[in-house]
Order: sequence, then structure tokens, then C-alpha cells
Amino acid sequence: MRQSLTEIYDNRAAEGSLRPDPAQRAVLPLLEDIRTRLETAPPPRSRGLLGGLLRRGAPEPAGKGLYLWGGVGRGKSMLMDLFTAETAITAKRRVHFHAFMQEIQRELHAARQRGAADALVPVADAVAQDLRLLCFDEMQITDIADAMVVGRLFERLMAQGVTIVTTSNRPPDDLYKNGLNRGLFLPFIGLIKERMTVAELESPTDYRQHRLAGTQVYFTPADPAAHAALSALWDELTGGGAGAPLTLAVNGREITLDHAQNGVARASFWDLCARPLGPGDYLAIAAAVRVLIVEDIPRLSAANYNEAKRFVTLVDALYEAKVRLIASAADEPERLYAEGTGAFEFERTASRLREMQGADWGAAAD
Repeated sequence: MRQSLTEIYDNRAAEGSLRPDPAQRAVLPLLEDIRTRLETAPPPRSRGLLGGLLRRGAPEPAGKGLYLWGGVGRGKSMLMDLFTAETAITAKRRVHFHAFMQEIQRELHAARQRGAADALVPVADAVAQDLRLLCFDEMQITDIADAMVVGRLFERLMAQGVTIVTTSNRPPDDLYKNGLNRGLFLPFIGLIKERMTVAELESPTDYRQHRLAGTQVYFTPADPAAHAALSALWDELTGGGAGAPLTLAVNGREITLDHAQNGVARASFWDLCARPLGPGDYLAIAAAVRVLIVEDIPRLSAANYNEAKRFVTLVDALYEAKVRLIASAADEPERLYAEGTGAFEFERTASRLREMQGADWGAAAD
């Protein structure tokens, strides 16, 4: 017999595979409503030629989605994973928001190269072609290129019958806060409020902090002792030696990590974050290695804002791919970016850096 998400959650709590939380449990009926609607809805109209001949008219617009927001480490991603896995349809996808928007920008460029009058239309329609549920983890809008297309993209997907569920650390009104030309972005916030249920996960507990244990993989300060510790870990993981350059092809160009061996790569913060690398580059790195050793992470502030922003994107990519991160840094994660522009966004990165120190981090990817 089909179990509700709440029943599945309670069973896992009883088994000890998750720690029960009233705030998490309170969100499950919202996800259950979407799950039930998707599982019981009639098959969507075909968007192909035969479907157009048999059934005239546009696809039915999607029902309401969900925008789930709350502080770092409260269990939003866990609830998203539970919902996605237990929704019994095949036309679904769960993807990190950064990675998805990188795909969209790449496809928009290709559509413009083909001479499309409005590149977004074929790109959005291709995404919606065989999709009924699209789940985004960690929605953040920091890039003006994403800000200018995301509203029309979501509107088109919803009109094509795609239900969208997303998590975020911010309420909708704080998305792209203080961003360039933010006035052009505001209709998207209105679309979220109109077409998605907005819910806050109000748990007071950061569960990432409870997973900290095991072998030391984060060293501070970034002094000679930390360098020696990283070298010892490198030797243990790779068998010694300097390693060989690892070259990755990304969007028609190449990026190189100078030291890689046996699925382990080693680089300095400046190698990775002082160069003009973007989400696609960091996703490629995360896909290519099982362990990344990053040396000499400095204190971050408005003075090195671009480097700090790239570091946030790098950590997101490593986290999503379950890559083991070993690092030396100027200070503990919570004190790396203490104040100034970008400090709020870095709270999530600091929490992830803490979680990634856990002994079992990356075990699922091994």
C-alpha cells in the first residue's frame, strides 16, 4: 500500500536513519499534495506532431509548486530528496540551481547561434518536452544574466505543465537583493508568489553541525604545519609524487589543475578562484575528482569579493557532487567572511564547509 511522505518520514525516524524534527514534518503535507496531484493526473498532452493532430490546444498549465526556504542546514535538501525519490512518475528531474542555469545559458547561446528570434522559447520548450516535475536545490540569483531570463523561463515551463519545487536560503522578496537592474527582476518574485506556495522551514537546529566527526580535513591557520599535514594526506591518498596535470574541456576551452593523481587533485585557493572561472568550470572539476585539496584559503571580504564569489560557487559544486574537500584556511569557516557585502550568502558556504568535514562525507560517491 502506498505510504504518505509523512509515514515514510516517521518510519525512517523510527529506524534511526534521520532525526525527527517537527518543522520538517510540518512541511511534508505540502509536498504530499503535489506528489498526489502529479501521480493521479491524466497523462499530459503530447507535444509532438502526432499529439498535435490527435488533441488540439495548448498543454494544461502546471498546478502550484512549492518554494521552501529557511536557514542553512535545516533539512531542506533532505526533504527535497525524499519528495523527489518517492514521487512515482518518471518525467521528473532534481538538479542544483547553479548547474541548471549553466545549462540554460549554454543552450540560449546555441539557439542564438542558430538564428532563433527568441532563444528562450525553444530552450524552455525543450526542457519541458518530457518533464512534469522540476526540483531545484539552493535557488540563488546572483548573476545578472540569470536574473534577466529566469522569470520568463519559469513562466514558460509552468505554462507547459511543469510543476516546480525549489529550496532556498532566502524568502522570495530577498532574491537578487541589491542586484543590478533589480526592477526588471521583480515580476519574477510576483510569479513565485502567484504560482508557488511559499513556506518557511522554521527549524531552530542546524543538522549539519551534528554530523561533524572523524579525521581532520580542515586545517587552520594556513601555516607550514597545515601545509605539511596536507602533504601527508596527499601522500597517503595518492601514494606520493607530485601528480600530473589534469586538463578538462569546458565549453570549447580548457582548464588545467597542475597536480592530480588517482582521483585526487591539489591546488591553491588562488589557482582556483583568482582565475576567471565560472560554475561550468567548477562543475567539471567536481565531476573529475573524488578528493580536492585546496590550500591557503584567505580571509574573505569586499576586497577580494570576486575571488570569494568564485569560492562559494566552487564549494557548491563540490558539495552537490559529494566530493571530499581537504583544506587549509586562515580561520574557521564561520570567521572566514565575517562582515561586508557577501557575508550573508557565505553563511551557507560556512555551514557546508563544516558538514564536509564529517568522516562520512562523500561515502555515497566512493
